[in-house]
Amino acid sequence: MSDPFDRLHPAVQHHIVNSLGWRTLRPLQLQAIDPVLDGRHALLGAPTAGGKTEAALLPLLSRMVAARWSGLSVLYVCPLRALLNNLYPRVQGYCELLGHRAGIWHGDVGDAERRRLLADPPDVLLTTPESIEAMLMSRRVESGRLFGGVQAVVVDEIHAFAGDDRGWHLLAVLARLDALSGREIQRVGLTATVGNPDWLLNWLVSGGSGEREVVLVSGEGGDLELTVDWVATEANAARIIGGLHQGEKRLVFADSRARVESLASALRSEGTTVFVSHSSLSADDRRQAERAFAETRDCVIVSTSTLELGIDVGDLDRVIQVGAPATVASVLQRLGRTGRRAGTARNCLFLATSDMELLQGLALIRLILDGWVEPLAAPAWPVNLVAQQLLARVLAEGRVGRSAWPGSLERVRTLAGLPVDLPVAVLEHMLAREIVVEDGGIVAIGRIGEQEYGRRNFMDVTSLFLTEPLLAVHWGQRALGSVDPSSLTTRDSGRATILLGGRAWGVRDVDWSRRIVWVEPVDEPGRSRWAGSGAALSIEVCHAIRSVLWGDERLAAHLTRRAATRIDEIRGEYEWVQEGRTTLVRDHVRDRSRWWTFAGGRANRAVAAQLDAAGMATTSVDDLGIGLRSRGSYDSLKRVVGGIDAPNATAPVDTRRIDTTKFGSCVPDQLLEQMLEQRETDSDGVARLIGEPLLTAHTG
Repeated sequence: MSDPFDRLHPAVQHHIVNSLGWRTLRPLQLQAIDPVLDGRHALLGAPTAGGKTEAALLPLLSRMVAARWSGLSVLYVCPLRALLNNLYPRVQGYCELLGHRAGIWHGDVGDAERRRLLADPPDVLLTTPESIEAMLMSRRVESGRLFGGVQAVVVDEIHAFAGDDRGWHLLAVLARLDALSGREIQRVGLTATVGNPDWLLNWLVSGGSGEREVVLVSGEGGDLELTVDWVATEANAARIIGGLHQGEKRLVFADSRARVESLASALRSEGTTVFVSHSSLSADDRRQAERAFAETRDCVIVSTSTLELGIDVGDLDRVIQVGAPATVASVLQRLGRTGRRAGTARNCLFLATSDMELLQGLALIRLILDGWVEPLAAPAWPVNLVAQQLLARVLAEGRVGRSAWPGSLERVRTLAGLPVDLPVAVLEHMLAREIVVEDGGIVAIGRIGEQEYGRRNFMDVTSLFLTEPLLAVHWGQRALGSVDPSSLTTRDSGRATILLGGRAWGVRDVDWSRRIVWVEPVDEPGRSRWAGSGAALSIEVCHAIRSVLWGDERLAAHLTRRAATRIDEIRGEYEWVQEGRTTLVRDHVRDRSRWWTFAGGRANRAVAAQLDAAGMATTSVDDLGIGLRSRGSYDSLKRVVGGIDAPNATAPVDTRRIDTTKFGSCVPDQLLEQMLEQRETDSDGVARLIGEPLLTAHTG
């Protein structure tokens, strides 16, 4: 059997062996050579640090040299600017070995560098979907000249796109690049472990006709060290992190910016060398923190999921999770940051500060032991994408013929399952509101569109996500980051103290017209707030929580003594739980009841709406159950549940969500309601819930 390495261009082979000093390629890098060299669409999957970037780039650079591609030939797309910055020196190094160049373009790149890139385009450009959109829309960019020679697009961390509206936007932008180049550009996705890789590749290709191949390799040996500890409070978590594994490099994840800040502040007060990373810190401070962390030995960096996505922060010893993420995929990504040295294992320590965090952490471990990973699913009915793409084309081209609409977007519309007449319905709505106007079959920007999206506001059209209304924080000439305006409220008339970068800052002045907060260092407690809430748990995670309560002998090996004691106490409180069953627990003293469904928030909200409609008033809904106003009747609940039509059971839509949906004013309300209904309801979860036996129990 021939060695795929022999197919690489001799110059690439030479530099791999002699310049890079690699004795061999990694498994994924070898297996990716044939499909990428042959021009097939490909999904390349391996755990973190599996060499995915090289698996895509080495054969593409080989093709570049052999076929003498000139000009911009490869786009390398990432979800985060920080990841682009991190990858750029490496990619540039590979290109320079072969006499080619790499460039980088995102929101932090200055005008002078952009002009240089446009005047002399690099061979490989690292960028984001939003930056590609901005280039397509800019009158300074000759899109056909710049993108007309693109041969391949590499999408790194593709799983981060596919489950989000940014993924739909990415596909729409790629479809426009296909149209510009006049051919089906090769698409190569890079991912960690996902539950449905074939779906993910077909999603990336989005109706294209080219051949495609999934290439996956599993983790390279080593056991997983997964441990859950019960610490009760965040202050205890900080003390344990500061005292545990001293002399080692520890990456601590917390799933909100506010928690990251409070943990970092507590760690610093304990005398721990600590760095911070999250999206509301200034890019400069993030880069400095990540660089300092990579070069320091005995230290901690506290981060949101921003450091989950492949950014190199050096050789880690430990990953610690305060609380628990919502998905198995997140745990696997975070685990992959460790265990890179010979003789070390991938590891994660969960520190639970509440009963729910303890149960959720154990549930995720149980699913990992079962080998289960969430299948990705794209957000349903992206109707606002249709409006965004019409605006983008009108602003980019000046005018668009009605007959040319939706054009390249048709591929994405079909993949998303949107009705064939929906693009015209959105166009008619935008005409009625004067967002666009039409003259003789030619569509141009209208009076309202010019006000809302023209001139200085055109950058709003380059993305499908809303930018948070944050205030920039400055200490003298130094930009520190940004905070939500609610961070400035105080209980008395004194000045506010905020946390940013794990340090306390006293607010000196606020320039509301420029949205700038001026601060100075202080030595007193502070806090910062940001909007946002955790995602609903899936039915699989909730079923795993039920299994934890029911009992799973495998989990004993993953519990500290404190956690084992606490989980035994919790199981005593939930002794009525049975595997594969839901339970109506009636409280006779308080005259109320709770139906423990273990079905996840999206399914529970849809079912609760059906109960309310049938006269069984609900009081609360969460991931694990539904509260009922009275003790309720087992027979009545069983009868109502038996009559639910799962495919048509939908969660109620919060009308405020319509007002806060980007480009919502460009889409008829009924289409937005349909989008939100589909996104907020888990029909499969509803079907599974109403199909389970119902038990009853009593308290009080």
